[in-house]
Amino acid sequence: MSGSLHLTTVAAGATEHRPLIITLFGLFVVATLIITIWAGRQTKDAADFYAGGRQFTGFQNGLAISGDYMSAASFLGIAGAIALFGYDGFLYSIGFLVAWLVALLLVAEPLRNSGRYTMGDVLAYRMRQRPVRTAAGTSTIVVSIFYLLAQMAGAGVLVSLLLGITSDGGKVAVVALVGVLMILYVTIGGMKGTTWVQMIKAVLLIAGALLITFLVLLKFNFNISDLLGRAAENSGQGAKFLEPGMKYGKDSLTKLDFISLGLALVLGTAGLPHILIRFYTVPTAKAARKSVNWAIGIIGGFYLMTIALGFGAAALLNRADIIKSNKAGNTAAPLLAQEIGGGAGSTGGAILLAVISAVAFATILAVVAGLTLASSSSFAHDLYVNVIRKGKATEQEEVRAARWSTVVIGAVAIGLGALARDLNVAGLVALAFAVAASANLPTILYSLFWKRFTTQGALWSIYGGLIAAVGLVLFSPVVSGKPTSMFKDADFYWFPLENPGIISIPLGFLLGWLGTVLSKEEADPEKFAELEVRSLTGTGAH
Repeated sequence: MSGSLHLTTVAAGATEHRPLIITLFGLFVVATLIITIWAGRQTKDAADFYAGGRQFTGFQNGLAISGDYMSAASFLGIAGAIALFGYDGFLYSIGFLVAWLVALLLVAEPLRNSGRYTMGDVLAYRMRQRPVRTAAGTSTIVVSIFYLLAQMAGAGVLVSLLLGITSDGGKVAVVALVGVLMILYVTIGGMKGTTWVQMIKAVLLIAGALLITFLVLLKFNFNISDLLGRAAENSGQGAKFLEPGMKYGKDSLTKLDFISLGLALVLGTAGLPHILIRFYTVPTAKAARKSVNWAIGIIGGFYLMTIALGFGAAALLNRADIIKSNKAGNTAAPLLAQEIGGGAGSTGGAILLAVISAVAFATILAVVAGLTLASSSSFAHDLYVNVIRKGKATEQEEVRAARWSTVVIGAVAIGLGALARDLNVAGLVALAFAVAASANLPTILYSLFWKRFTTQGALWSIYGGLIAAVGLVLFSPVVSGKPTSMFKDADFYWFPLENPGIISIPLGFLLGWLGTVLSKEEADPEKFAELEVRSLTGTGAH
């Protein structure tokens, strides 16, 4: 059998109770589609489609941001990474959480004050519109597609696991189903529908993680030391499982890979398009700041629970069974739910497996909807309206272009997601973070805080960071040369690291500086002064 799914472990529990599993999945899909249709009827103009009419409170937006951010990588990928690599797997949790401080301190408030719908709005305010918007739109779509890959891979693994699908064709069909649903969410509901789906999903995910955490700790009498001790013993690695070095730090190459991963995780969040557009859904900068504070609290609580999810899986499941089910460990959380509920074949195990898997599926659908909305918004608002139509399109034409671009981006995501279905979703998301930190973050920070920054600097930074990050990924072990690569049978990699951040992120900042100092054009000091006042005070913000 090609691919990494070997379903015998779960099949015993899933086959008998498959009607229950399918019912739970169906209930969630139907409920969210009803909400999406309701929201779609309230979507009257571009502000409604892109920013939900800016009607959401700080708490609601914080919940939606959490729903957007706690993706399949958080739930499935991190639990799997901890279950297989112990301490080194938990580094993903730390990196994802610390990243929010960068977003809060540097980006959230000024971005809300400076733009209307997309990152391109901020850059184009003091630079030449068409080239900068083209670059921003291109970058947004590329980053979103990288992130979509991870969600599609997670969806393929999860639904195949539950429905007992072992054929490659069946798994591709599952990925296509997720793609069709996400296209429906965005084209019908816009930002309002997507936000409500994300809020519901965040509540479900926190509740599901709390339930599993409680049951795991109950099994160890709430003694975390016993839990970690059993995990170390059961892993076959002993004390090494709880120490750095199982994945990173073995030699100079893996040490560099760890630094690269850390840079990508910590700096990437502030450049992620689907997170950036969430700041435009609130009425004021104060609400944007409040929403990030709420998000930090909710996300922080969730990442603490990944200790119980990951180490609980290591303590209660056989490592070989986790790898047999999915080489990258993406099924560790659902398998743990089944085990903690009574094991394969038990009613309790099947119910918990169904509930947790339905929550994970909800997670994936909500995040892919947010990502697709970010990329279709950028295409319609930045590329179609301001570049192709030179600002002369009506709002109706703009929203129509956004809906059609959703269909195209969805089709691309389905195709690539089918290829990436056997890769670890946390690793895939880390690649999206690296591309965002290399192409988007330098340009956003320079634009907001450097008076001399020019159009040439922005173009060099975006395209240079983008080409470097994507190019290095293409020639890395993620794509070819290893059994866990996207193309297992090919071997054309020469870049040894799995994450390009250590090279592409400094290069993005360097090219932004170099492009500016070598530019013949002069930055407009008045425009910068206007942007500075606007970003810091909110004066003139939409």
